Amino acid sequence: MTTSPVTGAKTGDDTAFANSVTGAIDELRSLQSESDTLKVAAVTGDLDDIHAAMIASSRAAVTLELVAAVRNKGVDAFNEIMRMQA
Repeated sequence: MTTSPVTGAKTGDDTAFANSVTGAIDELRSLQSESDTLKVAAVTGDLDDIHAAMIASSRAAVTLELVAAVRNKGVDAFNEIMRMQA
């Protein structure tokens, strides 16, 4: 499927990419929420396994770095396309 020049409708690839980005952001939110919950449990003394909190925190941090890197590459690609058109 291609983009219609008149309507600007999304192609199948555009939709798949958008769904991938949305899924990654949702996963990031989930990991950060889990990490925050475990941090609170650790501080209040309700957590038996501190390793679980550390692993959740690390997973959230790595996922955030990945999402930020993908965003930065997307912005770089957009800027390059704009330079080509100028």
